Amino acid sequence: MLIGGQSVAVWLVSEAVDMRKAIDGLAQAVVDTLQRQPLSGEVFVFGNRGRDKVKLLWYDRHGFWLAYKRLERGHFRWPASGGAIDMTELTLLLEGIDLRVPRLRRVALQRVD
Repeated sequence: MLIGGQSVAVWLVSEAVDMRKAIDGLAQAVVDTLQRQPLSGEVFVFGNRGRDKVKLLWYDRHGFWLAYKRLERGHFRWPASGGAIDMTELTLLLEGIDLRVPRLRRVALQRVD
């Protein structure tokens, strides 16, 4: 992920997190579940049990940022395992694309003259 022109690692927490947690509670979850440092500048992604809410937490040199997205319908397709993901995977996750199973689809092509 690019933040402020710099490439930043993105970490996904696979376990459900209580979405009532604010910055301090999520920062502690980073330490407890990922054994990472919340002040590292990396982005940490959390989801709730129903997978219809997601929070992103990251620190810049001035303080913490917290982004929150709640779906009105449906749920996020959360991977079974957490860990490092790239910006493309984060974008797909936030758009509702299933990262758990790669899907190939046959497409019938027609010749246009």
